[in-house]
Amino acid sequence: MIVFPAIDLYDKKAVRLYKGDYGNMTIYSENPIEITRDFEEKGASWVHMVDLEGAKEGTTPNLEIVKQVVRETDLSVEIGGGIRSMETAEAYFKAGVSRIILGTAAVDDEDFLKAAVDRYGKGIAVGADVRDGQVAIKGWLEKSQYSLESFMENMQALGVETVICTDISRDGAMKGTNLKLYKELSERFNMNIVASGGVSSMEDIVALMEMNLYGAIIGKAYYTGAIDLRKAIEVAK
Repeated sequence: MIVFPAIDLYDKKAVRLYKGDYGNMTIYSENPIEITRDFEEKGASWVHMVDLEGAKEGTTPNLEIVKQVVRETDLSVEIGGGIRSMETAEAYFKAGVSRIILGTAAVDDEDFLKAAVDRYGKGIAVGADVRDGQVAIKGWLEKSQYSLESFMENMQALGVETVICTDISRDGAMKGTNLKLYKELSERFNMNIVASGGVSSMEDIVALMEMNLYGAIIGKAYYTGAIDLRKAIEVAK
């Protein structure tokens, strides 16, 4: 299982939100590149990045930081937040990212999603952000018409290989991840499932690994020291 340490970007800073609430933001670093260097030093092979401003506005205000991470570390970068056009997708791939994450666009613009999967294949992941059983969009600010189940079925039919599923109610709450949800998804769907939201202990890491999940994202638990990243990566291997 791949452990993906996470950086959420806002105003060129590394931050975390509590349950997706932009009004409840903690700034962890004014220098995100230093955090990615620490990820690398502790054995990470990937970094999961989200442009929170992009998620709301559909823009790329933190693109230069992403380029810097690609340039100055050996980490494979996946990035999401506001990628709603082929031009934005191309800008990120040109910057050297390994995978982009489509969230709102995967819900609202199926033609774009199909075109992106056709062009970039494994370079496309979809974010399924879930609140009360429904997929949320636009920086988690709106609910879509999709239930998680119907959305996952549609993604699999369209050839999406990787889905990052976030239980919004657990995100940043440090109360454990939704193991039941990920067990059901891993048993039902033939895609790479990444657990996100509430991964806050080594017990979570072990339980997810034992499900043969593709990956798990560690966010707040890294910043608070609740999870030793080096140990988590070793255990997940």
